Amino acid sequence: MKKIAIIALSLLVFAIFNLAFTSNDTNDQTIAEIAAANEDFSILVSLLDAAGLVDVLNSEGEFTVFAPTNDAFEAVPAETLNALGENPDLLRTVLLYHVVPAKVMSADVVNLTEAPTAAEIPLTINTEDGVMVNNANVIAVDIEASNGVIHVIDAVLVPAAE
Repeated sequence: MKKIAIIALSLLVFAIFNLAFTSNDTNDQTIAEIAAANEDFSILVSLLDAAGLVDVLNSEGEFTVFAPTNDAFEAVPAETLNALGENPDLLRTVLLYHVVPAKVMSADVVNLTEAPTAAEIPLTINTEDGVMVNNANVIAVDIEASNGVIHVIDAVLVPAAE
């Protein structure tokens, strides 16, 4: 019973956040355009630009982006952000770790235990207490774009060091 209540609450939270993050005319915009138009993604957009990935997320591919909000980036320790800023290859890897090279809607995400990423390092999906991608809660889902979908997360995903 508790699990059903948690899932129902998670779906309600998703619906509320979707209203805050979506508009009716996003289907003709790319993932990069939607992110650039939303102030809650300004840090993500600036990092995508620094890593040379804006063109990728403007391209015709099919992508799923687990997009951290500005609050998620602000929670990252300053030394970690500085290390990313000083190492463009590491920044690119971390950002590509948020991208699945296929369109995966929320109905499909909840049936997965992991997902491949453009960084070639899989993400772990956990649906035990809501939907989590690694250590991040999914807080809004199915923001559709012309080239894929955005799911909003509350933490920055950092691949484990090898």
